[in-house]
Amino acid sequence: MTTPRPRETLLNLALYRGLKWGVVRPLLHGLFQAKVYGQELVPSQGPALVVSNHASYFDPPFLSCAMARPVAFMAKEELFNVPLLGPAIRLYGAYPVKRSSGDRGALRAALTALGDGWLVGVFLEGTRTDDGRIHQPKLGAAMIAAKAQVPIIPVSLGGVEGIFQPGSGWPHPVPLTIRIGQAIAPPAKNKKPELEAVTRICQEQINQMLDLGRN
Repeated sequence: MTTPRPRETLLNLALYRGLKWGVVRPLLHGLFQAKVYGQELVPSQGPALVVSNHASYFDPPFLSCAMARPVAFMAKEELFNVPLLGPAIRLYGAYPVKRSSGDRGALRAALTALGDGWLVGVFLEGTRTDDGRIHQPKLGAAMIAAKAQVPIIPVSLGGVEGIFQPGSGWPHPVPLTIRIGQAIAPPAKNKKPELEAVTRICQEQINQMLDLGRN
């Protein structure tokens, strides 16, 4: 992998700050009364992989807001062809993945974003869970970290599973708690035992932070 850029471009940062302060932060800290712990652990520059639990459509923007830096997430390639939306999500950090390319396409896109100096977000289980906890983590995040040799930052999103209640399409103003943990070293080798060991550490740390609750 080539030497990464120190961080995102100024245009990326300008859009991120505009959306953060104009839209996302008022929702996160106003409607959801969020508490955020561990922001001092986020590197001010340089690439890193951000891994978290996942239970709500709000998770990507809330996670990015809490990290105080843009966090790049994968998005379907078709979205980038939508007028206004496409350029906006690209500047905000989304990177396109073709459905036909599957996991390989996602891996390439994530490595490219890391090479551009971004924080890259990956949901450890790969999908939403009803209770917000991580039960069956995938090895994809550890594989990306191993190939890029970047640190892994575990983050717990507490309370997000309660935002949307069964039978209701409107978000509920539940209190949220976001905890950012100490960075985890990437796997030394891209081999299954090493990937499983680091993935297990990420799972345990995120679930332990969820257990801490709101205090």
